[in-house]
Formats: sequence, structure tokens, C-alpha cells
Amino acid sequence: MTRLLRPRALIFAAFVGVVAAVAGAVWWGAYDSALDRLEERGRSDLRLAADRLVGELQQYREMAVLMADHPVLHDIATGQGNAARAEALLRDVADKTGSLDVSVIGGAGRVLASAGGASRDRSDNPAVRRSQQGALGVHHGLDGVWGDRVFTFAAPIFAETGRVAGAVAVDVSVRAVEGAWVGEPEAVFFTDTAGVIFISNREELLLRSRGDAAPTMAERMRHGYGITAVRPFYEVARTWRAGHEIWRINAGRYLPDRAVHLSLPLPVIDMQGELLIGTGPAARIAALQALVAAALCLVVGAALFLASERRRALAERLEIEAAANAALEARVARRTAELSAVNADLRREIAEREEAEAALKKAQADLVQAGKLSALGQMSAGISHELNQPLMAIRSFAENGALFIDRGKPETARQNLDRISEMARRMGRIIRNLRAFARQESEPVGDVDLVAVVDAALEMAVGRAQQADVTLDWRRPDAPVMVRGGEVRLQQVVMNLVSNAIDALAGADERRVTLEVEAGDVVRLSVRDTGPGISAPDRIFDPFYSTKEVGASEGMGLGLSISYGLVQSFGGAIRGRNAEDGGAVFTVELHPGGAGAEEAA
Repeated sequence: MTRLLRPRALIFAAFVGVVAAVAGAVWWGAYDSALDRLEERGRSDLRLAADRLVGELQQYREMAVLMADHPVLHDIATGQGNAARAEALLRDVADKTGSLDVSVIGGAGRVLASAGGASRDRSDNPAVRRSQQGALGVHHGLDGVWGDRVFTFAAPIFAETGRVAGAVAVDVSVRAVEGAWVGEPEAVFFTDTAGVIFISNREELLLRSRGDAAPTMAERMRHGYGITAVRPFYEVARTWRAGHEIWRINAGRYLPDRAVHLSLPLPVIDMQGELLIGTGPAARIAALQALVAAALCLVVGAALFLASERRRALAERLEIEAAANAALEARVARRTAELSAVNADLRREIAEREEAEAALKKAQADLVQAGKLSALGQMSAGISHELNQPLMAIRSFAENGALFIDRGKPETARQNLDRISEMARRMGRIIRNLRAFARQESEPVGDVDLVAVVDAALEMAVGRAQQADVTLDWRRPDAPVMVRGGEVRLQQVVMNLVSNAIDALAGADERRVTLEVEAGDVVRLSVRDTGPGISAPDRIFDPFYSTKEVGASEGMGLGLSISYGLVQSFGGAIRGRNAEDGGAVFTVELHPGGAGAEEAA
């Protein structure tokens, strides 16, 4: 008996070892795969947080540039205005925009008027010094007056002689900017060039110095951190697993003990975005798959052990009962049939499990795609882009209208009021279409003048084109060209094509965008540029595909995808190709409106 049990014990020990090895291999592969999915989700969350932060700061930077052209502030900077009137204007702007302070600074760096009413010397601020050189200045640091983390945007005010007369400085509290995503589950933080965590959704990470950044004391002092303001970062043990940087950190209950560390450079704000996402979910998924694999191995092993035991019993009976050989053979055949049935059941169960695993993988792929599409509704950059220009125009027309009324020019003021009314109607149409798009609905398709649509789109794009030194060659037809579509959505399509063409001409020798309409059975609008062309024509309409540089204010890869959907909703088509003599050509094909539509039908 002892000699019989010893081989069984060895076989059992070997089987347990094999099961453990299989479970370990499954855990190892499943953990690596789960880390890949975890990093994909983390990078998406980090990009979203970075875009949200850059978008929030972008509107304050644009406000500083627009306020620098205000006549009341221009008069204060040149020594001709009323300080009380300027401070009232600055307070109103600060209250409406949520700015910490808005001030007018003289050429010597002294505050001439501010929303807070304080007069101080800001000549030591790098953003102010940059604006005195005629450029937009940006700086962040700890402000001694407000005692808080502050972003400062300073835009120069030019005198009529062309020299810099002063600057408009907009101070933004970082707490107000980061308040929108403080409750995010993952730890997100942004480190500046001084190696200090300046922005984060975790209070315990703020103003801690990253040891690997090796900042100098001079760089810290430039941001106003001083000697005692910055705390050392937590002790971190870094390891690499399948290309993933894993951190082990003991930083309290609000930060994971073991996390995947991700980083994203943000040259627009001169910082680096970082994210810590805990590896706990990946470990749990890997453990669950390893347990399933071990259970399957145990089931198969038990079946094999049972089969071997039955065969051994049959062999012993054959040796003992030689006379009953025929009966034993019948019983062996019957037992063999039973084992075959068990084997068939096992195969069927394995096939069912494989089908369930395939269905699970398909569902995971569908969820990833659905997550990408749902991110479209969470991005505020598109809404800001569509409404920012009308809002700024309404503000400018309203302020200029008030000045014209004060100067006794009611007719000119009335023209500004008419323009404000038209801008408000235009914003209403944009918001109505955005709400319809969010419900997967659309305004009824009707007859639209394509020439008027292109005119309106180019009116909005001409400023950007001039800034980029791009010539807009609009070969405008003499008569209206009616097509089937929606006016605001067609304007969005044209704006997306023109904006992409302007972006593509950065660094080109010849910078020209040509627009042309060809009427017929199918109306074709072509937008052609003299840029480098399309590198991947078969992917240009894919969502989130973009060739623009990292850190650009645009470049999310959604413009052409949205335009594709809008044109299809009109029953038309949009195509992109490379021209034979260089550059890219995008063609929008639409059904003719009015009588042309009836003939086409």
C-alpha cells in the first residue's frame, strides 16, 4: 500500500505544480494586458484634463489681448483717461469672468488702475516685462499680494506712435481653474520647469518638489516660491513592467500605494501633465482570470484522475476474475462509453467558454469605441470655439456703442446694436444645432445659399488668415447657388475645412487657400491649399486622428469627422485628396436646391 501511495503523491504534487505554473502564466499575461488597457484609459483621462486646463487658461489669455485694445484702457495707459472709469470697467470685467484681478500697468511697471484698486510696482513680474517688449507675457507663481497660486497674462498696449505705452494684466487664481476637476478619481498634477507641482486635484501634492527634476534655487525664486514654500516629494520606488512605469509611493489614503505613472508635455503652458492610476483593478482582473484557469485545470485533472482510477479497477478485476472476462469486457465498453460522454461534455463546456470569452472581448471593444464617442459630448473646446468669436464681438460692439452714444453719434451706435442683434441670432442658431446634435437630431434640411454660407464663414476666418499670413482666394460666383442643407452646419463644415487649410500652411513658402463653387447636377465646393498635402488620405475622416503638433489649441482630430457626419446628414459627400501639383484638395458635394433639386429627383 505504501509503495502504491508514493507514486500517487508524486503525481499529485506534479499536477499541483503544473496547475500553479499555468495559473501563474495566465496571471502574468492577464496582468500585462490589464495594464495596457489601464494605461490607455489613463492617457485619455490625462489628455482630457490637460485640454480642459489649457482651454480654461486660453480664454483668459485671449481676454487680455482683447482688453488691450479697449479705448478706455488705452487712454489710461497713454495718460489721457479717467482712472475711476477705468477701474469701474476693470471691476466689471473681473466680476463677469471670475478673474482674480485685471489691471492696467504703465510703461515703468507701475499699476495705473486695477479691479482691486491697489497700486503697486509689478516691474519684477516676468509676464509684465515680456509685455513691455511688445509681446504677450505669461507667468505663473506664488503671488505675494494674493497669497495664492496665480497665472498672469499680460498683453501690451501700443500708443499711436507704435511704441509700448503700457500693458493689461489678467491674474487668474489657479484654485478657480482647477476646481472643475478636483473630484476626479485619478491623481492628476502639473509640474513646471522649476520642478514644483503647481496644479493638482490632490491637495497633498501641491507645491511639492519632484526630486528627478533637479530644480535650481534661482528658478524657484523666479516663480516666487521662496525657500520654505516648497516641500519635498514623497519617496518613490520606480519599476518598469511591460513598458509601463510603476510607482510605489506611501502618500496617504487619497493616493494609490502602487500606480502606473503617465506624463504628457504641455509646451503651451510650459508644464508637464502627470497622472497616477492605481494598479488594483488590473491585479484583480488578473487574479480572477488566473483562478478561472486553475479551476479549469483542476476539473480536467479530476476527470483524468477518475478515468485512471476506473481503468485501474477494471484491470484488477480482469486479473482476479479471469472467468468473467466477457462480462468484464462488456463493462469496460460501457465505462468507456461513459468516459466518452464525459469527454464530450467537457469539450462542449470548453467551446461554450470560448464563445463567452469571444463575446466578452467584442463587448470590451464596443465599450472602448462608445467611450471615445461619448468623450465628444464632454469636450468644451468645440463650444468655446463656436461661441467665443460672437461673444467677443458682442462685447466689443456694446462697448463701442456706449462710446458712440457718449460722443453724440446715435446712428453709428444703432449700427452696432443691429450687429449685436445679428450676433445673438447667430449664437441662438449655433446653440440650437449643438443641442440637436447632442440628441442625435438635426434641423430640417432646406434650401441654403452656398455663396452666402461661404461668405459668412470667411468673415470669421479672415482675421486668423491675416494673422497666419495666408491669402484667401474666394472665387465667388456672381449669383446665389442654392443647395440642400442647413445654414449653420454648412458654415461649420466650411470653417473646419478653411481652418485645417490655414493650419496646414504653417511653414509653407506660398500660403494660399482657394475656394471655388461648381454648379450643376451636383453642386461641388472645393477648398484647396498650397501646403504639404495629406499624409494618410484613408484616415483623415477617422475620429481623433490628427497630424497637428502636440500642445496646439486645436488638433483633437474631430473637425473632419464631424464635417463628414454633417455633410452625410444632408445626403451629400465629402472627399479629400492630394493635388497633382502639390497641396490638399477637399471637395464637398451637395444636392442642388429649388428647381435644381426637382430636376435631380
